Amino acid sequence: QVQLVESGGGLVQPGGSLRLSCAASGFRWNEYAITWFRQAPGKEREGISCISNSLGSTYYADSVKGRFTISKDDAKNTVYLQMNLLKPEDTAVYTCAADRMIIGCNVNSMQDFWGQGTQVSVSS
Repeated sequence: QVQLVESGGGLVQPGGSLRLSCAASGFRWNEYAITWFRQAPGKEREGISCISNSLGSTYYADSVKGRFTISKDDAKNTVYLQMNLLKPEDTAVYTCAADRMIIGCNVNSMQDFWGQGTQVSVSS
């Protein structure tokens, strides 16, 4: 059974940090790129970062570049999203997804599997 389980969301003050985790199971980890998406109320879903399965190449949307860092632990089949300098506009449901890609990653590609999402709220 394929599972992507996000954790680590919560309420944080502006300027604070959170680390999200995406734990995967049920598919061949080393054949899939992992992407983090977010969706704020009333807005379209946005692909904000992804990491490839092989070389660990990464991508960041301009909205998070320099503040968020994606990484992975192959031994744990887990991808992390370290979020620093959080802003109120980062408030959203954050969801990870897996896309079978041999090389690289692409936030605009069709994803094969999705997690349920975790809420991140940035407010004072």
